[in-house]
Amino acid sequence: MSVFKKLHRYRFSIIVLTLWLIAVLLLSDGSATSHTNTTYSIVKIRNSKAIKEPRKTYVTEKVYQTVLENGLIVLTKEVHSAPVVSVQVWYEVGSRNEQAGVNGIAHQLEHMMFKGTKDRPVQFGRLFSALGSDSNAFTSYDQTAYYGTAERDKLNALLMLEADRMQNAVIDAEKLASEKRVVISELQGYENSPEYRLNRAVLQKVFPEHPYGLPVGGTKADVEKFKVKQVQEYYRKFYRPDNAVLVIVGDFDTAKTLKVVKDIFGKIQKNQDSNVNSRDAINRFSTSVKSQELIVNSQKVSHSPIVLREPGANALLHTIYPLPDANHPDIPALDVMDYILTEGRNSRLEQALVESGMATDVTGSIVSLREGGWYELSVTATPGENLKKIDAVMQKAIATLTSQKAKVEEVNRAKAQLEASVVLNNRDITSQAMQLGNDQTTASDYHYTERYLAAVRRVTATDVQRVANKYLKPKLRSFGFFEPTQIQASQKSDGKSHSTLITENFSDNTPKVATEVMKYLPPVDLTTHPTNLTLPEQFKLSNGIEVLLLPDNSTPTITLSGYIKAGNEFDPEDKVGLASLVADNLMNGTKTRDVLAIAKTLDERGASLDFESYREGTEIQGSALAGDLPIVLHVLADVIKNPTFPAKELELTRQQALTDLKEELDDPTEVAKRTFVQSVYPKTHPLHKFATPKTLQRIRRQDLIAFKTQHYRPDTTVLALVGDFDPKNVRSLIETEFGNWKVSGQAPTIEYPVVSMPDKIVRLNSVLPGKTQAVTYMGNTGINRKDQRYYAALVLNQILGGDTLSSRLGAEIRDRQGLTYGIYSTFQVGQNIGIFLIEMQTAPEDSTRAINSTRRLLEEIHQQGVTSEELETAKRTLISNYNVSLANPDELSYKILMNKVYGLDKKELHSFVSKIASVSLEQVNQAGRELLHPDKIVVVTAGPTVVAESR
Repeated sequence: MSVFKKLHRYRFSIIVLTLWLIAVLLLSDGSATSHTNTTYSIVKIRNSKAIKEPRKTYVTEKVYQTVLENGLIVLTKEVHSAPVVSVQVWYEVGSRNEQAGVNGIAHQLEHMMFKGTKDRPVQFGRLFSALGSDSNAFTSYDQTAYYGTAERDKLNALLMLEADRMQNAVIDAEKLASEKRVVISELQGYENSPEYRLNRAVLQKVFPEHPYGLPVGGTKADVEKFKVKQVQEYYRKFYRPDNAVLVIVGDFDTAKTLKVVKDIFGKIQKNQDSNVNSRDAINRFSTSVKSQELIVNSQKVSHSPIVLREPGANALLHTIYPLPDANHPDIPALDVMDYILTEGRNSRLEQALVESGMATDVTGSIVSLREGGWYELSVTATPGENLKKIDAVMQKAIATLTSQKAKVEEVNRAKAQLEASVVLNNRDITSQAMQLGNDQTTASDYHYTERYLAAVRRVTATDVQRVANKYLKPKLRSFGFFEPTQIQASQKSDGKSHSTLITENFSDNTPKVATEVMKYLPPVDLTTHPTNLTLPEQFKLSNGIEVLLLPDNSTPTITLSGYIKAGNEFDPEDKVGLASLVADNLMNGTKTRDVLAIAKTLDERGASLDFESYREGTEIQGSALAGDLPIVLHVLADVIKNPTFPAKELELTRQQALTDLKEELDDPTEVAKRTFVQSVYPKTHPLHKFATPKTLQRIRRQDLIAFKTQHYRPDTTVLALVGDFDPKNVRSLIETEFGNWKVSGQAPTIEYPVVSMPDKIVRLNSVLPGKTQAVTYMGNTGINRKDQRYYAALVLNQILGGDTLSSRLGAEIRDRQGLTYGIYSTFQVGQNIGIFLIEMQTAPEDSTRAINSTRRLLEEIHQQGVTSEELETAKRTLISNYNVSLANPDELSYKILMNKVYGLDKKELHSFVSKIASVSLEQVNQAGRELLHPDKIVVVTAGPTVVAESR
């Protein structure tokens, strides 16, 4: 299933884009790997000069700033809602500090910062994993950031590790050569995306002489040429305390922590090779660059589009208007303008393009950086629609905004959405720290967010019209079309097992990894601590709906998770996709409100409510400011009980589903996943079914009505709420809204047949024209959630491939051999089914070698087992990661929900930790023997042609 059907537009936190890139292009496991903020910069970053009259918000309240003698800026914020802390180091250097020929060197250096230091010659990802830290890093246009969130007693260790690699990183020829291959693998993943290629082409046209026109991650040609001395010099120049910001947010004591910070970081001296003391001077671009204001006023823009005719799925339009830099006072009004044009069903371009049926998706984003910015608009065309016609309609909608003032209700709705998004996107401490780091490094003021909101509140319809006229002039824009050539995916299989391993210098010291990690880990109390989180209150209405409530007043928000037993497993064979179409159409109209009225009700409050169908059920996700909970519950009850499935909206969502399907069939990850699942499960199995154009076209409105009537029932519905509310009041609200939801008869059930493993290796290669990176899925059937081996399997998986940098797979395939940017394994479990799988991304010429090396590791664990050191490290990591996840309202509410769905006791929220802690070495090794079968697996590779090697 697709991780994100449509990218939700978070406005104020880089972490969201970071996680999206991992999910869509790379790992999906959140491990400590590097990535770049490349394709869609959707971060709102401003300078305080544009904003006056500060008004406090909880995001920047109680933030304390300290500047050490060596120039390091330290931002601390105590948040005592959970025993968790986030430590982040932001360096004021990114692709802005590059030029053609060395494009991507900041990103390459980011990768090298995980390769070890003089005192700790060990992969830093393993150290972070041993601490149970949710750690990662990213490179963007203006900054490179490293972040880790862990239990509070790991704070000093995180500080020591960041200080160590700020001054002692080892960059040698061997490590650089290996990591260059990894970076190239990452870049090939981006190149698989037509959206990325089109965005890069248009942006280069907008900034022909400025590094903002270069891809953040670099190019293969430049990366291949990087020399050790170049990367070392870059490190010495930019990785220094007077060019960095340290952010600490979470459960700690400020005074005590600052003493530790001064002791650890205060010893690091400024770079003695330079007499420069100013951050701005350190980061100044090395060549003479015109200011962006001049670019806006004098740029010569061709009125002809860039046209890419390449293999792909859907036609795309991408438009960019240059904007001034982040200091400019017009930015808040531009944001409001963007929301009026593109945010939500009632936005102007959504109405003009999507509701009209010309396009299936339209997004917009204001990007404001240190030395310039831009406004980008992206449109995915409905198949058969002309891109020139779409462009004309879009230009007409923009012209209307420039010639006529926006309605007051439009302006007020956009302002409410912007303000709510700041609060909702900062519900967890990692995001709060991200906000502070981003504001300080790009806007030079951590107070930016509150001042930005104050400026947004003052925006008027006159301001919106003025900035639209000033910046959205046709003569200023650059734009491009992606016109897909016909693609024809093919599948190759020779039916052979490919059991012969490639002979190579395979690492033979894997069991020593855990011991090595402990040797270099900073002093820390590794005792695992049980969480003191209150258990949720639970009740059931007379009609069977079950509700779990967990009050949390740490932020003025609510987070809703829900589940209805109405998943894709119930799709008829000839109408696969029905469950998804039902979920997609619930918000499109009820007996009392049409689709626009429903959208308006939520948009005016900046609230969200979404449904998505998966194999075993349909999930509900919602969020809002605390005071808007009654509205969200009222809308939820209305769309579940009273949907009308209007014919017009059904056809629009069907067309969107067909467009999404075309895109999935051009995505190596989705093709590999589909082929893998259909190879593991026979045609008679519910999991074998996938939607096709034919099955989607067969579905009629009466099918949606019948499916909803049969499967949307209160006795198969569970709701979980976490947030700032009074449980008594919420219970009364739920009884009022859902108490009259009636049901008759028994809930439908479905039988899942037993599936055996293949008796040999099944090898398939799905060839997709125009792709540069191959994606491989390998595995077989697994266990369900209630299997007694579940907890042992989690520990086993953590050792094998639970983390890209610290696992055996990561240490060997990625770190030592440099064959992949990302590799991970997982036991995916459900109520009735389970799959064991390994996913990796490789260059096509490296696929066979990586597959064979992976199989050898599986065989090694299957036959020899794991060590006691690995066992204890894995258990600590899982427990720490679990405790950290409970500090995130989204993850907490989802865990509460799924524990109930799986029929687990509500105490599982707490007892999970003790169950992991009690797993024995014997249980893990037995699970390895019973669940890992390197000679009975399905291996699917999608992307370019992969030729099996034989040596």
